[in-house]
Amino acid sequence: MIFDKLINYLKLDKQEFSFQFNSHPNYPSALAFSDTLNFMGVKNDAYELDKEYWDELPEEFIAIVDNSFSLVKKSGTNYSVYSEKAKTLNKEELHKKSTDFVLLFEKSENAETKLAFNFKPVLYLVFAIILIYSFLSLSLYEGLFNLLSLAGVYISMEIFNQKFGNTSTVIGSICGDASATQATNSCDKIIKQDKTSILGLKFSDFSLIYFVGLAVLGLFLPATAYIVKGFTFVSILAIGYSLYIQAFVEKTFCRICLLIISILIGQLVLSMLFFQNTVFSVGMLVLTAVLWILVFSAVLYFSNILTQKEDIQKSNAKNLRFKRNYELFKSQLLENEKVEFQDTQTFSLGNKNAKLRLSIVSNPYCGFCKDGHKIMEGLLEKYPDDISVQIRFNYSPERADEKYTKLLSAFNYLYHNKPQKDFLKAVENWFENKDENKIVALSGSTATEDLTAFVEMTKDNSNKGLNFTPIFILNGHQFPDKYDRDDIWFFVDELMEDEDLQ
Repeated sequence: MIFDKLINYLKLDKQEFSFQFNSHPNYPSALAFSDTLNFMGVKNDAYELDKEYWDELPEEFIAIVDNSFSLVKKSGTNYSVYSEKAKTLNKEELHKKSTDFVLLFEKSENAETKLAFNFKPVLYLVFAIILIYSFLSLSLYEGLFNLLSLAGVYISMEIFNQKFGNTSTVIGSICGDASATQATNSCDKIIKQDKTSILGLKFSDFSLIYFVGLAVLGLFLPATAYIVKGFTFVSILAIGYSLYIQAFVEKTFCRICLLIISILIGQLVLSMLFFQNTVFSVGMLVLTAVLWILVFSAVLYFSNILTQKEDIQKSNAKNLRFKRNYELFKSQLLENEKVEFQDTQTFSLGNKNAKLRLSIVSNPYCGFCKDGHKIMEGLLEKYPDDISVQIRFNYSPERADEKYTKLLSAFNYLYHNKPQKDFLKAVENWFENKDENKIVALSGSTATEDLTAFVEMTKDNSNKGLNFTPIFILNGHQFPDKYDRDDIWFFVDELMEDEDLQ
């Protein structure tokens, strides 16, 4: 299912979204889509709504248009629809092509998106340097030749990336809608079904190798003119092979392939008419061979790495789809005997009447507890009215030193005398810096507090066998050992609604 325009509009990380969506146990349902948006920080509610009420919807909503999740924006009497591409529909067309499913969303201001390194600005800078050098230091025709080489590199890289599931606006604009019925408007049949395989490389991969090699050799024109001209003549074989595959095997023409063929023909004409043969040099031939070996090895290496990564992601998505099944998680949760804590006046946060109750047994000096507290703080931030949290710091006077007593006293003073956000900020500050004096300064009190409640709570923890930290307790049941603690994010909504756990 493709919804690139929608994901881009919401400013979400496409790879992360696709991975989370594909690994959802209910993939590819509307529930999976809604849960993934929630996980990525886009709060939403789904409805089945008759079309007669759609006029009452907000200016922006998500619907299933042409069997694809799409962002719908009201634009006067028409609607702008964003899915795998952008299009405009009138009211009748939208109603006809849509189901009754609508999803109302609200993008959280603090939604986190994982931004991968964008290599394109660096690539553009390299291209600019090569072009400036070519047109200032070489002849006009040699500069044009290098310009065509860079165009070939760029298009070939777009095809290379698309092979691993990354969409390309350039290829999409040239080839047209990949879902179109006319074969001539799509390059999928030629590119994605390329049967060529040499050490795992496709015919399109050799296009990238060829143009990168020519781009480097073109920098040393006219010294490399003899070799460059030889490669352009060899490209006639590639042109003939590509045209044969398109015309007689697949019986459809690929626009992006025809564009590359045009670049190859342009380079062939330039080299034949304007490049003067230089003296053949064995040394230059050896250097050229080394260059092609290096480029070939680099493309092969990255192709293998990305192929392995793609295979691992697909495998992980299938495994996680099983692991993230709520009923399986619930059965593991209920396997643990229910724990009933005594009522103690310790650090209780969030909505005390909430259906979902989380207790975290921890120790401020426990290195592993930092991540547990981050999860707890994140849950409180995202679901402030739907979750109750209790922090159960273990404390025994006979084993605690003066620093710990001072620290816990500062926390206790903050909890009883400052807003909840100040207390949580102090806890976060502690796990980041581990500086007792800073926490005391934040509290504004150096007095030793009455810590009797913590002593009793620690005894209660010990009597229940909760001696190691950190431990999550969900509605009285210890978090299953087979799951990572941050897996709780995938089950929060179900846990809140599950009457069996109330």
